[in-house]
Amino acid sequence: MPYERISDLPDSVRDNVPRHAQDIYKEAFNSAWQQYKDPDDRRDDASREEVAHRVAWSAVKEKYQKGDDGHWHAK
Repeated sequence: MPYERISDLPDSVRDNVPRHAQDIYKEAFNSAWQQYKDPDDRRDDASREEVAHRVAWSAVKEKYQKGDDGHWHAK
């Protein structure tokens, strides 16, 4: 279920990370969704959706970090 728009992202993303990080999340999720469509390419019997979310969060964490104030900030 790739995301077409930022507004389609899960609340946990839309409500917590800056707009640019949401763009990163969406693009990384959609890319991983395509890349890991074959179950043999995934680890730990994870679902395609679970893997795509992991990849997307990892991509966000390359550019952003959660501060002591609980908000996400660019690195």
